[in-house]
Amino acid sequence: MKQNIQGVLLCLLIALPAWFLGQWFPVVGGPVFAILIGICLARPVKGCPAFEPGIRYTSKKVLQYAVVLLGFGMNLSDVLRLGSQSLPVILATITTALVIAYGMHRLLHIPGKISTLVGVGSCICGGSAIAATAPVIGADDEEIAQSISVIFLFNIAAALLFPTLGGLLGMSDSGFGLFAGTAINDTSSVTAAAQAWDGIHGGNTLELATIVKLTRTLAIIPITLVLSAVQMRQARPQGLQGKGTFDVKKIFPFFILFFVLASVATTLLSLPAGVTAPLKQLSKFFIVMAMAAIGLNTDLVKLVKTGGKPILMGLCCWVGIACMSLLMQTILGIW
Repeated sequence: MKQNIQGVLLCLLIALPAWFLGQWFPVVGGPVFAILIGICLARPVKGCPAFEPGIRYTSKKVLQYAVVLLGFGMNLSDVLRLGSQSLPVILATITTALVIAYGMHRLLHIPGKISTLVGVGSCICGGSAIAATAPVIGADDEEIAQSISVIFLFNIAAALLFPTLGGLLGMSDSGFGLFAGTAINDTSSVTAAAQAWDGIHGGNTLELATIVKLTRTLAIIPITLVLSAVQMRQARPQGLQGKGTFDVKKIFPFFILFFVLASVATTLLSLPAGVTAPLKQLSKFFIVMAMAAIGLNTDLVKLVKTGGKPILMGLCCWVGIACMSLLMQTILGIW
């Protein structure tokens, strides 16, 4: 704790203004502001070794704590009751994004970890999915920052464009709620788009869009477990051949199990909002802190030079998800 305190406090000091900026500008969100502030301070901070252990601790461990606390915002009975009807659309959009990300990874030779983070972030829940996936695949801070930046770009585009697009397509309130919940990456942008739709059309889509989004969030569990199995499969031969150490504890994402336990506890114990709401807010704040640490470890020049292909991948995933959501609604007669 003694060696971490200075770096953790620095991340906390960055997270506080970023958090409030995120409240004032929800379309952008606190994590993006934290990364931007961290990048601006990265060069002077890198000359101070006293900060390094705490920054590293925040970008790794605090990020995992955030995912665990996220489980307290997941009442599984509500998700299953209201979100089950959207399941075919969710599965189709997730599959579409992952196939596009894998295909572009092979076609354009985009690094595998960035491809995974952009694909998972696009199809599940933006920053939260990236936060859960990054420790499993061993992504470094620059890869996380780049993926978050890509997701942020298309979050803003979706929040601004989708309410108008839904109106032009003649969508119903339930149709747009499902569209927003399945085709927009991050929860803050989903709520922003739903609120904009309600303001324009006098509808009530916010609850449906949020529940659909929470249903998508559950996909974190199988995705991270599959990625963990792949990591263990790759690590096992190295350990057996004496080229490295195979340690399940270092590879298996135990924090995901705690995320599941938190969700189950919230559901079985019917924890009231007075208990779960502060834990959910703390989860979001921990993500902002972790993004501040990631920004402090990010090389801006390298980020800009290598950003073209991931942005193209994010665009293709975003367009593919939106088109698949509309197609599935048309097939199912929901639109």
